[in-house]
Amino acid sequence: MPVDRHQRQQQDDPFEGRIGDALRRAGDSFVADGQALVGGGAAHGRRLLFRRRAAVLGGVAGIALVGVGGALLLPGGGGGPDGTSTVAASDAPRDDDGKVSGADLVRTLKRLMPKGEFSDAQSRGTGAKEGPYARVVYDDGKGAAAVQVALSRLDPRGDEALHATQCPDTNQGNIGDCSSNELADGSTLMVHRGYTFSDRGEDTKLWRASLVTPQGYSVTVSEWNATLEKGTPVTRKAPPLPRSELAEIATNPYWIKAIEAMPDDRAEPSPSTDPSPRSVEPPLVGGDAIRATLVGLVPKGLEVVLDGTARTDFAYVVLDDGKGRSLVQANVQLGGPTSLFGPDAETLPDGTKVVTRQGPGEKGGKGVVMWTVDTLRPDGTRVTVSAFNSGAQHTAATRDNPALTMAQLKAVATSDEWAGIG
Repeated sequence: MPVDRHQRQQQDDPFEGRIGDALRRAGDSFVADGQALVGGGAAHGRRLLFRRRAAVLGGVAGIALVGVGGALLLPGGGGGPDGTSTVAASDAPRDDDGKVSGADLVRTLKRLMPKGEFSDAQSRGTGAKEGPYARVVYDDGKGAAAVQVALSRLDPRGDEALHATQCPDTNQGNIGDCSSNELADGSTLMVHRGYTFSDRGEDTKLWRASLVTPQGYSVTVSEWNATLEKGTPVTRKAPPLPRSELAEIATNPYWIKAIEAMPDDRAEPSPSTDPSPRSVEPPLVGGDAIRATLVGLVPKGLEVVLDGTARTDFAYVVLDDGKGRSLVQANVQLGGPTSLFGPDAETLPDGTKVVTRQGPGEKGGKGVVMWTVDTLRPDGTRVTVSAFNSGAQHTAATRDNPALTMAQLKAVATSDEWAGIG
């Protein structure tokens, strides 16, 4: 019997499978704010994923890294790096759930779309604590497809806005095609046409338009070529709305008026707000600093032919020693718990704990292997470095082994150059 994508994840990492099951169960009754979880939770999510994996795995089972856009994903409308969501069956449109009701949002979404048949409408109005959204199943005669709009507020200068409107790195997966442009009013609009799963574990396509205004109003319109974003057969070759119509719906002024109707207490705190001590997160590490450090630690004789970075926490280089390209990536976080790694981890003289792993790649590239050295220093700094036998995880292997040996990876991950990087 063939093993599906979810089963493969459980076999590779039982803990991750249990986390996934819990999230999916929660998703049966919850729809998240469309883009808020994507960007706003990205850095925090990476930390949670690091901590959970290390706390349970302790260096015995596999440790999978989070790269660009690899946030810990909660279920809900647009809540994944690919915009995935799980819709609550109880969210029937209502006329009494906000100054702009869920029923109003559904009616507007239908009005803005081409003629066709609509069914399975779901929504929340601007008064809903979880945030407003509208979703329909649309059929233009070529197959039914889910279409959704999600509205939120965010810091227009923060990571959340950047993740919402910055095209993903082409070296980090099968991203499809993407464009991001500044509009005349200062808003940024990204239109991304890709897949629900970047590793193409399912054939469901996800196309979305994400708008962020200078005021921090966020509108995300998503569409799929299936009635659900995952777990169901595709119903058509592509989602129904072309790029231009997707962008036109996302930039319609009605959504801005709806966001303005959200209660003030739904607004995100300003950057100047003093958080309570309990809510303070450790400082983030800039991606450019990680990239510079990683490049400086590349052993002699290896050429850096490509590099890239996320805004925080992550960077990568692609190396070539004349025997084929090899991706090396680094994740760095500061000030985390110092008791994450289990008793099987190696402890160095300075107290740094080290876990190593060799296993298959994670993004579907044929024959790709992933070698990882994960380190945790006494001050809570965590540096995790992985190398692959391909220039990108989603492309086929270009060589038998990564360009860096396990000893070289360990030297990079435990280097004193990471000290004080934050």
